[in-house]
Amino acid sequence: MKTALVTGADGFIGSHLVELLLKSGYKVKAFCQYNSLGSWGWLDTLPISTKSELEVILGDTRDLNSILNAMKNCDLVFHLAALIAIPYSYIAPASYVDTNITGTLNVLQACRDLEVEKIVHTSTSECYGSAQFVPITEDHPLVAQSPYAASKIAADQIALSFHKSFNMPISILRPFNTYGPRQSNRAVIPSIITQIASGKSQIKLGALSPTRDFNFVADTCKAFLAVAESTGTVGRVINACSNFEISIGNTVELIASVMNREIDIVSDDSRIRPTNSEVTRLYGDNKLIRELTDWQAEYSGLDGFKRGIELTVDWFSNAKNLALYKTDLYNI
Repeated sequence: MKTALVTGADGFIGSHLVELLLKSGYKVKAFCQYNSLGSWGWLDTLPISTKSELEVILGDTRDLNSILNAMKNCDLVFHLAALIAIPYSYIAPASYVDTNITGTLNVLQACRDLEVEKIVHTSTSECYGSAQFVPITEDHPLVAQSPYAASKIAADQIALSFHKSFNMPISILRPFNTYGPRQSNRAVIPSIITQIASGKSQIKLGALSPTRDFNFVADTCKAFLAVAESTGTVGRVINACSNFEISIGNTVELIASVMNREIDIVSDDSRIRPTNSEVTRLYGDNKLIRELTDWQAEYSGLDGFKRGIELTVDWFSNAKNLALYKTDLYNI
């Protein structure tokens, strides 16, 4: 039985990845952000039987000693811990440098010292900026249109430099727009669903014309595992995407249809990015990951996206889950 460390295990994707790893027979160390409440984030919502299988460690990737101690006796490391909210990166860019760049450096230093068998580092489709060609392959130019994107590009480059300099077994997974149960309400799909589920008929949104390549969280997590278990992925940057794009406006219409609600859309200036910072089109190519692994997107195309939306709506519509969100507030 191999032992995997997941940084950012308390988050949206991290908590789902933890569940998948346990189901796949891994021993899991869940590295969560230290807090005085002793909260495990979304891991707190998992069944007791699942939580009992975990070794949960509270710490901070910004502290090398913290991550080094957590990583001892681990075979695999999935590095997901990051600050990801784009609007907040306009307000506090230094915190993104500390967490996303220095935090990644610390994880890599620890992996090197402990000779970890495989590291999967998490990137983002935001590194590409607005599509210069579609579908976006891994060879697309990197364009930072936000401080968040800049910090992730830098983190990716540090990871690649450790592979080239020290021959470390590192893979970089670049997920496109992941959605699903437990996602933050600052993301567009949960924002739409929670507003409708809380009884609102006027839905506040930002720009409707940008397109996104949305990926259901189960597909994203399976991509992490597939990349980790393939020897051909070492030293590669690999997209995890559905090869399908849809506009935010059409996404709203689909969600309203699934929820059987009539809605009006109200433009909210606070949700609109600065003009030159808005990524207007994301539509990814997943050919490489399909060539290197046995991964396939199960929620691809319009039908697959609708199935993923239905599962997400079901989760958010549960009163117990909806109560965890402040639906009247826009969280950046």
